[in-house]
Amino acid sequence: MADLLGVAVLGAGHMGADHIRRLDRVVSGARVAAVADPDADRAAEAAAGLDGVTVHKDPVAALDAPGVEAVLIASPGPDHEEALLAAFRRGLPVLCEKPMVPDSTGALRVLEAEARLGRRLAQIGFMRRYDTEYLRLKALLDGGGLGRPLMLHCTHRNVSSPARFTSAMLVDSSVSHEIDAARWLLGQELTAVTVLRPTPSGGAPGGLLDPQFVLFETDGGALVDVEVFVNCGFGYQVRCEAVCERGSARIGDEHTMVVTTAGSAREEVAQDYLVRFADAYDREVQTWVDATRRGEVTGPSVWDGYAASVVAEAGVRALETGARTAVEPAPRPDLYAGAGR
Repeated sequence: MADLLGVAVLGAGHMGADHIRRLDRVVSGARVAAVADPDADRAAEAAAGLDGVTVHKDPVAALDAPGVEAVLIASPGPDHEEALLAAFRRGLPVLCEKPMVPDSTGALRVLEAEARLGRRLAQIGFMRRYDTEYLRLKALLDGGGLGRPLMLHCTHRNVSSPARFTSAMLVDSSVSHEIDAARWLLGQELTAVTVLRPTPSGGAPGGLLDPQFVLFETDGGALVDVEVFVNCGFGYQVRCEAVCERGSARIGDEHTMVVTTAGSAREEVAQDYLVRFADAYDREVQTWVDATRRGEVTGPSVWDGYAASVVAEAGVRALETGARTAVEPAPRPDLYAGAGR
């Protein structure tokens, strides 16, 4: 196993356990060297059957475990800053799930810490950049055949929201993916956000403002709207339509199995993101492993993670005030010139 990249996985919940499975069974060139989770039983269960793996409650101890050469952070968002900074101090390459850091102040500290190193160590887990449909749409827009993009219409629906999900989390957790996807697809920064709130769905838990309609403005004059509906009840759906000067293109229409029987037809609808974006996660982690073994860092940067936090924070203020809210990021360090474009 000496030629395999030894990865410490921080977090053994829904996302972390799936990444442990992915590193062990799907991705080539890597192995799980350590697993950390405050719930020791959960960490041990996720690591069961893997050879040469150490299990920890303390994430920092996992970083210092034998054989660890890189880190995959899949713990809850509030834990990311400490883990990222600890990895930076050790010079360890990192793949960090989104949000990089939930609040922009903490995200700025991570940005400044990596900038002081003078080199990139972290890739942020905006996996839609690795989805086949999103990649095709990006290539189409970059090719210019449809002319200048004028608008993006986005849909983000979940079957149900987790316990303790708040109205703000529709923006800073769910819509954070659309924030990054819009920046990447358009090659533009988001400069202002407005959040409109229809009467909540009867399927939403009491007090949750669900659905919401989020409108972003960009520095290139485009508009991006997002319908976010996290208790739709019927499936996980992510769609995006780019409307350009000379045409439009839409992704996200389900191309799944259709079952026909007894005079009726039924089309399967994905029930969560690990199903809908399974290939994207596989491609994302494989790309990260390959780049890390070459001594490179590619993909969404810490600047992209910081930008998403700043935009999401402005979105939460817009939700709370009902007013159009400007996005005001810190200056971009030279290390990230061109990031997000």
